[in-house]
Amino acid sequence: MNRQQSIEHKLQQALAPVHLEVVDETHKHSVPKDAESHYQVVAVSAQFTGKTLLQRHRLINATLAEELANGIHALALHTMTPEEWSENNGQAPDSPPCLGGGTR
Repeated sequence: MNRQQSIEHKLQQALAPVHLEVVDETHKHSVPKDAESHYQVVAVSAQFTGKTLLQRHRLINATLAEELANGIHALALHTMTPEEWSENNGQAPDSPPCLGGGTR
């Protein structure tokens, strides 16, 4: 199982999301080709209801603690309740551009 699949599996188990996207964005950054280090996560779950953005992100960070400790450099999180997802017409914002690193 590669890192993206591991992230998807753990988030499916922890959040029971109605929508989940895990996108490997490593190719957009100045890192070795097979780094598997930059990801975007769009997670839509009823478990986010009543939680602040910080609480949502902490939930995901706790779920992915092993991955974060072992090679993930950036994790762009877009967390929404099903209602928020509907209000946004099923859209999440783009990840911010990479601001660091030189060519390797």
